[in-house]
Amino acid sequence: MSKIRIKQEESLSIKFSHQMEKGDNRQLDLYFFLPKEMGIGSRTLDEEEYYFSSIVGRRSYYSEGLHLPLVQGRFASLNRRTIEEFRLYLNLFAYQFAVAVENDVKELKQITDVTHFYFALDELREQVVQLLKKFRRNEPEDPKWKSYFENADNYLSWFCEQQLLKVLAHATRTSDFNDIQERVLTLCRNECAYRDEHKYNSVQTKQDPNRISNKMLLLRRLIQQGVVLKEELKPLGIGLKKFTTGLATALVMLVVSALIIQAQGAFSGFTIALVLTLAVIYGFREIFKDDVRNAMWRYVQRGRPRWSRILRDTTSQAIIAKQLVWLEFMRQQDLPDKVSDILKHRHSQNKVDAEILHYKIATKVNHSEFQAGYSTIQEQVNFSLVPFARYLERGKAKIYKEVEGKISHESVERRYQVNLILVLREGREAPQYIRYKITMNRSAIIEITQSELPDSVNAPESIIDDE
Repeated sequence: MSKIRIKQEESLSIKFSHQMEKGDNRQLDLYFFLPKEMGIGSRTLDEEEYYFSSIVGRRSYYSEGLHLPLVQGRFASLNRRTIEEFRLYLNLFAYQFAVAVENDVKELKQITDVTHFYFALDELREQVVQLLKKFRRNEPEDPKWKSYFENADNYLSWFCEQQLLKVLAHATRTSDFNDIQERVLTLCRNECAYRDEHKYNSVQTKQDPNRISNKMLLLRRLIQQGVVLKEELKPLGIGLKKFTTGLATALVMLVVSALIIQAQGAFSGFTIALVLTLAVIYGFREIFKDDVRNAMWRYVQRGRPRWSRILRDTTSQAIIAKQLVWLEFMRQQDLPDKVSDILKHRHSQNKVDAEILHYKIATKVNHSEFQAGYSTIQEQVNFSLVPFARYLERGKAKIYKEVEGKISHESVERRYQVNLILVLREGREAPQYIRYKITMNRSAIIEITQSELPDSVNAPESIIDDE
């Protein structure tokens, strides 16, 4: 069974990733329990706005060995492959190479121990050197194929240089690790000279940061061709929402009409009092019209998927998978029994009232239509917690202590704990559960820890990988 990995991505974001094979029918539920003291709920956070601004997903073909030179095996017999197959395998390796470097750099930035950081940086440098060497050994001689190789080579060289320089720029400088710093800088200089030697970029492009950045962005899109799946997102329930809006308007107007008839019966003739009464009635109509409509729509929408997504192969336009997506604040009584049991297992001091934000994604992968040689797709979804953090309070408290008659104090930060319960359903198999505690403050996620589950709920270790 494929593993699901949850980890911290940036200072205020988390990411889950998993792989799905041909014919998989998978449903993934994430329940975020947000303490009410955080001030986050349906009145302060619009689910649709949060979905489009803070939830970013990426779906692509996947092959085992993200950090290994796939290109060695893929390019072993180029003469027996078509140019389309060559480009696909080239793009897959280049894309996974770039993603691997990007992931490793993000993990490096989270290392606080200086010694551990520099040893990990030196290890990453060595991996980059070896992968670039093995990649370049397979440079084709055919001019038609060589242009694709040069685009990928140009981008990977520049991207690796930029990522290493970025890490080094924000690293804690110390003379104890000057040798490692120099080795990283030497690699960056060598890659810059390599691109100059092969005349990958013009002098004007190299001298203008905007031009070089935009060119590399274009090259990144080119290597994603055929690897990253095309997404077609469609909102659901548009007709139902129009019907609900019409029904809400009709109900409000029914009440207003009844009040107008009563007002006309209470006042004889057209008087100032009648005009004022009608003005008050219409004023209340405007006040409550939207509230009635929103309340009805939330009731009708409850439990229904919000969006559908079709994943297509960008080369053949074949449908690879279909997805349904839910995102809503839900009531405590609507929680599944097992999820409620897990939540009750918390320590007594952590049993606080919470708002429940539910994200659910159901995926059905086709049995065919995959590119030749591939049977797995990978989905990565980032959740930004920045919209949550903006409602949090800054730490104002101080802790005092006395040492030998001298009183000192330290400022303390306000921390919040968000419980996250993940539920995985594979076809007709029994659901599997995992619970995390996310400790955060206004500026960053402090830690993410896995919690124990009650004996009545099992979480096979085979589905979880949070290294």
